[in-house]
Order: sequence, then structure tokens, then C-alpha cells
Amino acid sequence: MLQRVVRMPSFLFLVISTLAVFSVTQAGVTVDCGKNSVSVRWVDVNSQVDPSLLRLGDCPPTQVSVNSQGSEAVFYAEFLTCNIRRLVTTNEIRFETEITSPTLSKATPFSYPVACAYEREDDWVPPLYGPLLFHTHGQGDLAFGMALMKDDFSGVATTTTFSLGSMIPIAASVAQQNHQPLILLLDECLASTTSELAPDSHVYPLITNKGCLVDSKNANSTFLPRNQWSEIRLSLQAFKFATGEDVYLHCRLVAWDPRDLDGGNKACQYDRTSSRWVLVDDPSQSSLCSCCDTNCQGRKKRGINADSTAVNAVIGPLVII
Repeated sequence: MLQRVVRMPSFLFLVISTLAVFSVTQAGVTVDCGKNSVSVRWVDVNSQVDPSLLRLGDCPPTQVSVNSQGSEAVFYAEFLTCNIRRLVTTNEIRFETEITSPTLSKATPFSYPVACAYEREDDWVPPLYGPLLFHTHGQGDLAFGMALMKDDFSGVATTTTFSLGSMIPIAASVAQQNHQPLILLLDECLASTTSELAPDSHVYPLITNKGCLVDSKNANSTFLPRNQWSEIRLSLQAFKFATGEDVYLHCRLVAWDPRDLDGGNKACQYDRTSSRWVLVDDPSQSSLCSCCDTNCQGRKKRGINADSTAVNAVIGPLVII
């Protein structure tokens, strides 16, 4: 597939003021890559496939038509929806997925690649944003993910609206290819009424002080037991902050050597029964959490590339009613 690379400012990701749109046409498929979305037009003059059964990633067409000239399916999707994957490399930011036909179709099933690529500047840092979840690939050889989940963590949530006092399930993970085994930690999380933080932003702290779940001291928010080192689950109690308004969760995820936990890299929550801070992954080392009410500091990393082991993410908007 031919593609044109468009220069992207390093400080912006999905929201940019100017960005050229380009088209790629081949085999009856036209791909229009915009600033934060992709439009795809699929045309079949032989009408061998029911266009309503086609999928872009995991999304159905937004428009279909069948007439004497053939059949047509039109897709519109924002990046990071419809199972559109993001690949971040040294030189490029690339979004890719496929148009697929159903296996029950009379025609031979097919998969047609769809991709949009933009030039990445050296100092680009992703503001990872998605209403329900985000995924990022190419952070060194790590791939981070985070999502709002169903109550039983069986899959991604189907709503972003929560009742005051109810629990908001969140799961984060890191996939590791060539790295040593790492533990995933939430270094910081806060709620804000804006998707981007500014000095005057209205915020509500949830996790602060390098891994201290401060919301567990005043509410029923809690970390859940891990199934594996590379995943962390969090159950937040829906709070009064900005009730009825859009709320965005800003979190910093850190992948760390599990043998080297310290005051600066940990997961701690407050046990109101014993009135003390507890290290979630090993209560016998809860002394690492003793700084949660003061100022936590950590040692310098040993043997891990600092640039490849942390990402910032934004999930929202959520609505608390």
C-alpha cells in the first residue's frame, strides 16, 4: 500500500491544528487519513460480499448501499477505537487495522490492510487517551494498556457513567517482549475535569506520592490482588468530585524490577482496620509505605532504561451521577 508520511508536531497527538489528508486507493478500497480518525470506502462492482457484514477492525460499516452498479461500504472510526492498533517507532506514529469479510460469505474471505502513518519527532510523548481504554506499542520493547472494566473484570466496560458511591473497576497491564520480568505500578492517578492538565486545572488526587492510594484512606477505593506481575487492578469508589460533569482520569504507569521495590516504586493502600499503610504485593515489606503520609523518595533505577518503562495516560470522559 502506498502511503504519504505527514509531519506531526511533537507536542500533539490526536488534536492538531493543521494536518494534510491523504488518500490511498487500491483494489476498490479508498483510505482517507485525517487528524484523529480514518474514513474508508470499500466498493465491489461484482457484489460478491454483503457489505453490511464487512468489518473495519471489529466495527461494522457506518453506511452501506447495494444497487445495479455494485455494493459499497463506508467506515468512519476515530483512532484507537474499532481495535485500531497504534505502533510507535523511532521515526513514525502508525495506526493500522484491516477490513475483513465474514467467513460465512459466499465469496472467499479476505483481509485488506488499512494504515495511516505520521512522522514522529524525537521529543514526542504520547498523551494516551481513550474513552474506555488505551493501548500503546513501541515503548522500548514494552506495550502498555489500561481500561475501564466490567464489574467482574471479564472485559472492557460498556459504559462510562457511574453512580456516586459505586465502584469503578480499572485494569492496567504491560506486555513484555525482551525485557526482564517487570511489575506494573501506578505511580500517580488523579481526576480532573479536563483531558489535559494545566496549572489551574481542578483536580482530585487518587494515587500520589509514588504509589500511595490516598483515596483508600477516605473512601473504599482499593487495589485488588494481582493475577500476575505485569497487571494491576484498581477499584475506585465513585467520588463527589465534579458530580454530573465530565471527569478524566490521568495516570502514570511504571514498569519496574519486582526485586527492587522501594519508597519510590510501590503499590500501597491504607488499612483502616489497623490504621496503617500496607504494601499490596508483600505486606511484610509495608515499611516501604511509611512515607505515604510524608514524602516518598526512591533510589536510582538499576539496569532498566528509564525512557521505556513509564507512560502517561488519560481515560475519559467519565460521568458521576
